[in-house]
Amino acid sequence: MTQHDSRPALGVSIAVFREGRVLVATRTKPPFVGAYSLPGGHVEAGETLEQAALRELYEEVAVTARIIGFNQHVETIRWENASQLSRQYVIASFVGAWVSGEGRPNHEVGEILWITPQELVKLPTTPALSAIVEDARRIFAQRACA
Repeated sequence: MTQHDSRPALGVSIAVFREGRVLVATRTKPPFVGAYSLPGGHVEAGETLEQAALRELYEEVAVTARIIGFNQHVETIRWENASQLSRQYVIASFVGAWVSGEGRPNHEVGEILWITPQELVKLPTTPALSAIVEDARRIFAQRACA
């Protein structure tokens, strides 16, 4: 692991729901190129986690949402080999309600889908995406109607 990568990277993601469907997109950059995932990315200095999630959502797919709540932390640890760490990410995953935008691909994301959480099992996804989205769906159902 390089000196620059000696600490975990802090990131965010957001499960945005619209009419019972969640927004997912394929990744065009490592890790997990070609896998469906939630929109998200790195937190910039001076941003709150919620601000970062909403900014990344708009930058990646041109969708706006409002935060419903926090879902969970997601950790990804990549190893070069059995004893050398490549990179570690700690991602704060949020739940959001769609406000506007249909989604559009760019240099960071390829195909964009609005799908039911149950349809995720048919797609190649980032690790544990179905479980993360299912937890987010429960939070959305509890808080969006409250």
